[in-house]
Amino acid sequence: MKLGTGLFTCQRRPDDDRSMAAIYDEMLELGRAIDGAGLDSAWVSEHHFLADGYLSGVAPALGALAAVTEDVELGPCIALAPLYDAVRLAEDVATVDLLADGRATLGLAIGSNPHEFEAFGVPTDERVDRLVDAVNTVRGAWSPGPLDYDPEFHDAGPDVDVTPKPASDVPVMLGGAAKPAVRRAARIGDGWCAPSALSIEGVAKRVADIERVREEEDVDGDFQVYLIQHGFVGDSRDEAWERMREGYLYIQRRYEEIFSGESVEELSAERRQELREQAIFGTPEQVLEELDEYREALGEDVHVIFRTYHPGIGTDPMVECIERLGDEVRPQLD
Repeated sequence: MKLGTGLFTCQRRPDDDRSMAAIYDEMLELGRAIDGAGLDSAWVSEHHFLADGYLSGVAPALGALAAVTEDVELGPCIALAPLYDAVRLAEDVATVDLLADGRATLGLAIGSNPHEFEAFGVPTDERVDRLVDAVNTVRGAWSPGPLDYDPEFHDAGPDVDVTPKPASDVPVMLGGAAKPAVRRAARIGDGWCAPSALSIEGVAKRVADIERVREEEDVDGDFQVYLIQHGFVGDSRDEAWERMREGYLYIQRRYEEIFSGESVEELSAERRQELREQAIFGTPEQVLEELDEYREALGEDVHVIFRTYHPGIGTDPMVECIERLGDEVRPQLD
C-alpha cells in the first residue's frame, strides 16, 4: 500500500488574515515536508472563480512542487479536463514531468460546477466527450513523433509534433464514482481514483467492476487504484479531530456549494456527524487500523491519498501530521 497526501487547495478562509502568497508558501513548505517524510505522493486540486482563492493554476503549482521535492509522485487530483485546451494541457504536464524528472501523474475528471463551465464557455453536455478527447490528445502528444490523432476540440491536426515530450510515460488517472465514470477509467485510464464519500464496500465493488471490464475487453497495461480519505494524526482521536475539524468542515461546505452551484451557509448537524464518521483520524495506531481495513478489502496494490491539508488550521500542525505519517504510519504499510 502506498501513502500520499495533500490535496493542496490553497484556500483562504474568512478568518485567515494571511496573504495568498503566504498560503502558497505554505504549500511549498508542506511539499518539502511530504518529500522529507518519505511519503509516496503529493497532490493539488482545481476549481475556479471562488472567493477564497481555491487553487486554479494546476501546472504552475505542480511545477513549483517539483522544484522543492525529489522523490514523491506529483499530480492533480483532479484536473477538470473539459476546461482545458488538450494540446496545451499536454505541453504543461510534459513540462511538469521534466521538472520532476518523471514523477508526474495526470488526474482528470469531467467536472460538475455549472458556473465554471459557463465562465469558460464550455457546454456541460460536452463534458464526457471533452474528457475522452483530452485523454487521446495528451497520449498522442506524448508519443514519439507527430500527434497521430485528430482532436475533436482542437484545430491541431495529426501531423503536429507537440513538444516537449515528458521524461516518462505519464499515467492518466480518472476520477468519478458513477458506473459510467468507473468503466471509462477501466477502458481508457491507467488508474482510477475513488472519492472519499464511498464506503469500503463501495470502492471494492467498483474495483471489481474495473477488473471485470478490463478482462472482458482485453485492456492491457498496468492499472493503479487510488483512494482519497480525509484525516489527521495526533496524540489521541479527540486531539486529531480538533486539529482538523474547522478546516475539514470548511472545505466540505465549500464543496457542497461547488457541486450544487448554490450557496451553503452552514452544514447541518447530521452532515457534520456524517463527515466525522467518514474521516480517518486519531493516533498512528488508530489510523493504521482503519487503513488496514482498506488493505484487506482491496489488496496491497492501492495508493491512499490521505488528505491532511485542511485550510487555515496552521502550517505547524500539518507539518507535524505529515512527519508522523512518514515516521509512524507509512513504514507499517510495506
